[in-house]
Amino acid sequence: MGCRLIRAGLLAFALCGAALSARADQAGVLDLYVLALSWNSTWCAIEGDERGAAQCETGARHGFTLHGLWPQYEEGWPSYCSTPARGPSDALTAGMVDIMGSSGLAWHQWLKHGVCSGLPAEDYFALSRRAYAAVTVPAVLTQLNRPVRLPAEVVEDALREANPDLSDSGVVTTCREGRIAELRICLTRDLEPRDCPADMGRDCSLREALFDPIR
Repeated sequence: MGCRLIRAGLLAFALCGAALSARADQAGVLDLYVLALSWNSTWCAIEGDERGAAQCETGARHGFTLHGLWPQYEEGWPSYCSTPARGPSDALTAGMVDIMGSSGLAWHQWLKHGVCSGLPAEDYFALSRRAYAAVTVPAVLTQLNRPVRLPAEVVEDALREANPDLSDSGVVTTCREGRIAELRICLTRDLEPRDCPADMGRDCSLREALFDPIR
């Protein structure tokens, strides 16, 4: 009897795992979007300068760039979904350089996240651009003329002040190598601000995070 119960339990666990896996791979199945905005100067200092990325040149004037618009579940997120949608053309990804910094990033975001949206590539990037354009970047962040150290929460507070519709739990701030890295904003499928799921993680708690000015 004990062996039968164990086998039944293992079978149920396997079936449950298979169902979750199937959901994760299904394009168009999502509960919300996460709009990920990267502070360009941080990315340049950590990666871009070494690569000689054009978006890191002095005078490029990139502040928060669009890392991506990510389909998300209330628990977990899909990636690399199977989709009948055709991939974006070179012209389409090149057309995202002004807000994403590079066409290579645009292509990568389609392969990992865009395919899970259930949208054609053209519509996915149009939606991404609309979500990005709806966010007001605080002027105080774009007017800095020197590096500063500050609590990570200050940047998030400035974003909420400039975007009153964002709730206290609708934004997550991330840090990387002691620097402010990203702001991740939770949105409904209609791109309305909403609270983030619990598994989005906690805000960066650094009290003296480095924040470089726009180049």
